[in-house]
Amino acid sequence: MRPAQSPPHIITLVFASALAVLSLNMFLPSLPQMAVDFSTDYAVVNLSVALYLIVSGVLQLIMGPLSDRFGRRPLMLVSLAIFALASIGCVLAETVWVFLGFRMLQGAAIAGQVISRAAIRDMYDPKEAASKLGYVTMSMALAPMLGPMLGGQLDILFGWRSSFVLYALMGLGMVVLLWADLGETNTTRSATFGAQMRQYPLLFASRRFWGYALCASFSIGAFYAFITGAPLVAASWFDLNPAQLGLGIGIITGGFMLGNYVTGRMAAHAGLTTLILFGRIVATLGPAGGLLLFWSGAGSVWVFFGSAILVGFGNGLTVANATVGVMSVRAGLAGSASGLSGALTVALGALLTTATGTLVQAANAPYLVLGMMAAASFLGLVCILYVRWLDRHAPLPDAI
Repeated sequence: MRPAQSPPHIITLVFASALAVLSLNMFLPSLPQMAVDFSTDYAVVNLSVALYLIVSGVLQLIMGPLSDRFGRRPLMLVSLAIFALASIGCVLAETVWVFLGFRMLQGAAIAGQVISRAAIRDMYDPKEAASKLGYVTMSMALAPMLGPMLGGQLDILFGWRSSFVLYALMGLGMVVLLWADLGETNTTRSATFGAQMRQYPLLFASRRFWGYALCASFSIGAFYAFITGAPLVAASWFDLNPAQLGLGIGIITGGFMLGNYVTGRMAAHAGLTTLILFGRIVATLGPAGGLLLFWSGAGSVWVFFGSAILVGFGNGLTVANATVGVMSVRAGLAGSASGLSGALTVALGALLTTATGTLVQAANAPYLVLGMMAAASFLGLVCILYVRWLDRHAPLPDAI
């Protein structure tokens, strides 16, 4: 066992971040069967995504300042323990509302992303942090790629509850790993939690913070629109089974991994906004082109999921760099910035998943999903163009 004062291994942060992603998407192929088992509508079980995002968003608002005040290690340990217990509750739930209650508690897993990002920023300067975060995100991208495939297979073999059994086991395993390896990285803690919270206005006043944060939020929002609408597209247009749907949902992260690999190789040499800009262009053109093909009558399963791969690649070039930009705006507020940006991301994600679940119907499914993905990606492009405009025309003391 390593001493609590030693920095964590990168692989530990990869696993913690990956669990936060798995907690969102591994069970998605089971949503149609869950609606049948609970005798409810698909829109109701789809709340398991939207409510999770809302809770995790609220938690991030306080997790960042708490980790800046009390440290990264204790908050991560407590959060992952809550996740493990909530997963057991989901397994035992007999009604959809009890299930949704425990599902909301699973939102504590978001600490794996928030605190891991802050820990990386604690240990490295901005450009090196972007490179490290790119490699971390590339590695953990296997989670959203393999998670839905695994969840689909578990559903076929053992039923949907087996995914939540696995969640519980992974949560307990992460608590053990974090206890052994997650050394404290926050060496500049604030005097009180109240004092830390009072630093938030410094972030609110930074135009660069909002530019980077909204860019990241809209980028990931396109992914949320995809994972929420893809099950209905797959079922109503392409007649895919849960395992095939899991492969389709997971394939978007193939592009995401490639984009993060490019980030890992290039971030130390290229500017943050250059990589982000290229990523936003690719992510916008992908679903926009797919939408045009569907409108022209040339749409297919390959067009739909191929468009998602381009969104994934663009996000791989965007997310790590935009995240580092967010956390570098104000010294000493890395955790708070990570939490506030993450809360903004999941709030937008909750809005998009709710809108997708409500508006997507069998007849319009691929058109609406691709349209929402293209719109979200384009708004992210607008945000990074604004940051670049600030860098050229309105340099400020808080610039990176």
